[in-house]
Amino acid sequence: MKPKAPSILSSDLVVTGSIVSEGEIQLDGVVEGDIRASVLTIGEGASVKGEVAAENVIIRGRVEGSIRARQVELAATAHVEGDVIHAALAIESGAYFDGLCKRDSDPLSEAKSAIAATPGASPSSSVNPVAPSPPRVAAPGKAMAGASSPTKS
Repeated sequence: MKPKAPSILSSDLVVTGSIVSEGEIQLDGVVEGDIRASVLTIGEGASVKGEVAAENVIIRGRVEGSIRARQVELAATAHVEGDVIHAALAIESGAYFDGLCKRDSDPLSEAKSAIAATPGASPSSSVNPVAPSPPRVAAPGKAMAGASSPTKS
């Protein structure tokens, strides 16, 4: 089978909505939505606001959202604000990364993507925080069980 040429989204292109491809995408424009591809390269001037999922991702531009890929490379010019779930991760000196990174042998599995797609859910939000209990206060003139009281000598 003959290899397919990559789809090139030029710098003057702005896409609002999701992009899905079984092949390679070279993004130099702006995407406000999710991107799914086999191989995704985000150029220096490119920007993505949404989830990115691919076998291989090379980021040279800006991503605001989670990234799921077997291989992730953040170039020195990358600016990533979001979580990265990966099997292999490379970060060049100078790259900006603000988020959590988690190694997963199968970062593209559908079950995990469904969890991440749930509004308000993220890999770190699956734990329910426990509200602090109110402080215990003894009634006037009475000691609380377990509390130490001054002794008279």
